[in-house]
Amino acid sequence: MIEGQNIICFSNDWDSDPLSKKHIMLRLAERNRVLWINSIGNRRPTASVRDLKRVLKKLKDFTRGYKQVSDRIHVYSPIAVPFHSSAAARWANRKALQLGVRRMCRRLGFRNPITWTFEPASAEVAGCLGEAAVVYHCVDEFSEFTGADKAALLDMERRLMEKSACVIVSSSRLYEKKRQHNPNTFLVTHGVDVAHFRQACDPQTRVPLDIQRLRRSVIGFFGLIADWVDLKLIRFLAGSRPDWSFVLIGKVATSVRELEGVPNIHLLGQKPYSDLPAYAKGFDVAILPFALNELTLNANPLKLREYLAAGLPTVAAAIPEAEKLSAHLRVARNSSEFLHHIQTIVDGGLTGPQLAISQKMDAESWDAKVEQLSRIFLGLGKASAT
Repeated sequence: MIEGQNIICFSNDWDSDPLSKKHIMLRLAERNRVLWINSIGNRRPTASVRDLKRVLKKLKDFTRGYKQVSDRIHVYSPIAVPFHSSAAARWANRKALQLGVRRMCRRLGFRNPITWTFEPASAEVAGCLGEAAVVYHCVDEFSEFTGADKAALLDMERRLMEKSACVIVSSSRLYEKKRQHNPNTFLVTHGVDVAHFRQACDPQTRVPLDIQRLRRSVIGFFGLIADWVDLKLIRFLAGSRPDWSFVLIGKVATSVRELEGVPNIHLLGQKPYSDLPAYAKGFDVAILPFALNELTLNANPLKLREYLAAGLPTVAAAIPEAEKLSAHLRVARNSSEFLHHIQTIVDGGLTGPQLAISQKMDAESWDAKVEQLSRIFLGLGKASAT
C-alpha cells in the first residue's frame, strides 16, 4: 500500500454516508495522512430549501475552520461559488482555495503532497499546491447531473485529466471516455465493506420494526432517491403486485409525487449506514430501479455490491456495470422483465439474505481495491524512473 504520504483529497461532504471516496481514504489513512477538502460543488445552486440548507451548513463548517476526525484525517470546509461558467467566480474560487488549502498544508506540515481528487471543479487548484503528483479519480459522469454546467465541467475535467499523473475510473464506459485525455487511465471498479453488509446473514441481527411489520414479500431499495431512480417503474411494480411491500430507504432528493397514493409503497427515510445490514435482512429481494440515461449508463452503483454482500437476490436495470455482475444477479431491460425476475425469485423461495450470495463478494472488498489503487500509483513512479 501507499505509505508515509500526505494526501489532499477533494471530495463530497465528509459527514454524509460513506461513499467510495470515504472508503478509500479511510484505508489510505491507515498509513498516510489525509486532508479532506469538503465538496466545492459541481452544480449551480438553486433557490430551493435543500440548497439553502447546504449553503448554511457550508458557512457554518467554514467558520469552524478545520476539524480532526481521526489521528490521520483532518477535514477542511472551504467556501466556493459553483458558477463554473463565470470567469470571475472561477478566479475567486481559485484564489480562495489556494490560500485556504495552502494554509492548512502549512499548519499540518504537509510537504510534497499527493492531490487525490474526485471533483472536476478542483481543476482550478490541483497541481498548484506544491504537489508531488495529482490523481483524478472519476466515479461519475459529473456533467450529466441535473443542474450541472455541462460545458464548464467538461472543460475543467479535461484540464484536470491532462495535468494528472493518472486517471482512475470506476466503470468501463468512463474508461473509454476518459482515456482519450490521459493515456495513464486505469479501471478500478468499486469495492464493498463485505464484513459490514454480511451482518444481514447473521441470525443474531434483528430486523427493525418498521420493516418487520410489513406484508411479505418485501422488495427493497436503499440509497439516494434522486431523479435517476425510475419512480414510474416502482409504481408499475407496486400496482402489479399489491400484495407485496415495496420499501425505499434513503434521503429523498427529488419529487416523489409519482408514488403518492400507492398503499404498498413505503418510504422509510434515511437510515444510518450502521443500520443498513439490519434493514437488508428485512428484504426478500433487492432492486436497482434506475432510469437509463447518460448518467446511469456511466455509473457503477455502490449498492449493487452492497446488496450482494448482504446476500440478497437482486434485480437491476440494464446498466453496463450491472451486466458485468450478471452471474450474481438478474438484469431487467424493461418493466415486464423486472416484474418477471422478482416473481421468479419469490416463487422459487430463494428470498432474503443468503451466505452463498454474500461470499461471491469476498474478492471485491475495499481493502483489495485500495491495494490495487496503490499498485497503480506506485507503478507510475517506477515507470518514470526507467
